[in-house]
Amino acid sequence: MNKIYIGRQPIYNQNLDVCAYELLYRPNNLRNEAGELDHNHATAQVLLNAFVGFGLDQLVGDKPAFVNLPRDFIVGNLPLPFPKERVVLEILEDVVVDAPLTRGVERLRDQGYDIALDDFIYHETLQPLVKASKIVKIDFQALERDQIRTHVTALRRHPVALLAEKVETYQDFDFAREQGFDYFQGYFFCRPKVLTSHSIPANRLSLLQLMSLVQRPDVEVAILSEAIGQDVALSYKLIRGLNSALYALPKPIESIRHAIVYLGLVQVKRWITLIALTSLSDKPTQLMVVGITRAKMCERLGEMLGEIKDVCFTVGLFSVLDALMDTTMGTALSQLPLSDGIKAALLERAGGMGRILQAVMAYEAGAWDDILLPAVRPDDLTQAYLDGVAWADEVMGKLQQGAGMGA
Repeated sequence: MNKIYIGRQPIYNQNLDVCAYELLYRPNNLRNEAGELDHNHATAQVLLNAFVGFGLDQLVGDKPAFVNLPRDFIVGNLPLPFPKERVVLEILEDVVVDAPLTRGVERLRDQGYDIALDDFIYHETLQPLVKASKIVKIDFQALERDQIRTHVTALRRHPVALLAEKVETYQDFDFAREQGFDYFQGYFFCRPKVLTSHSIPANRLSLLQLMSLVQRPDVEVAILSEAIGQDVALSYKLIRGLNSALYALPKPIESIRHAIVYLGLVQVKRWITLIALTSLSDKPTQLMVVGITRAKMCERLGEMLGEIKDVCFTVGLFSVLDALMDTTMGTALSQLPLSDGIKAALLERAGGMGRILQAVMAYEAGAWDDILLPAVRPDDLTQAYLDGVAWADEVMGKLQQGAGMGA
């Protein structure tokens, strides 16, 4: 049986809340199979395995999943295994549009499925598909600004929602909002909002100073306790979090010193860093979800490859530091007492930790061919990703409740 890579990419509404996920999938050795291969059936089989093998709830929670639909499902040659309340069916741009396909899309719509047109390039011959669809996705990297404006004008004659995909920068995002797009997809929030200056915004400096203290390998417990005690909100969240039932501690923790005795300095530092980074209220929650997912996935892969897993965790978590600080990665890292190896991994993707981070980010983006970790099996890579997704969802839930973090 083919090994499967599967991931997810969030889709946002106008408030930058995650409202859905697109599932990304592909069998590991699809290109290398000998003989003829029916790609429609191969993709369909992978999709079925993904739903059965991993479970929709684990991948997307209670959010709908956007899934690519091969032609044979559309025209009715194969039954649909998806509950219509949980999925949005994407019609890919390279599907041949003819009478059977149009009838198939209309039939699916009449059955109650929501239809989305992927990588849409407007043409009059596609009017029947537009009329049958609920969402039209426009690729911001494939069209110029004037072309996007033309598409928006033409599509606004139809009762469809517009989704801007491959939105990579805040400039893309601002333009999409200006044009009235309803949904957004891409990694715009993973990049700094402002790069016109090498200085760090004032409201970020105190946060970096705290993180600098936390990252010092020789920091004294008394100094760390004093620094945390100066921030009432942080102290409250930390003590409440460390007293979470998830830790099953013999007695309540009342101080940083007690926490270090029971849990160890590494776990306490990790918790402080997570709380500090999530305190940036002007940043989308999903940005921290990405950072925490990367951190856990890097940790898992580092353990497999003989790297120091706690250091790999830090590399993954700090991979979104430039976006959180609204500055360059180099400027942000210059404020922190991190090792040369961590800095090289984050800035240049150098060394073992850098290769792990590069693979994690490629997996996250669905760029499977850019995953260069031959010693890691595809199913282990996928499991590391799913572990990261589950852990990030749990941690963010606990952080938002003021409760605790699992190890």
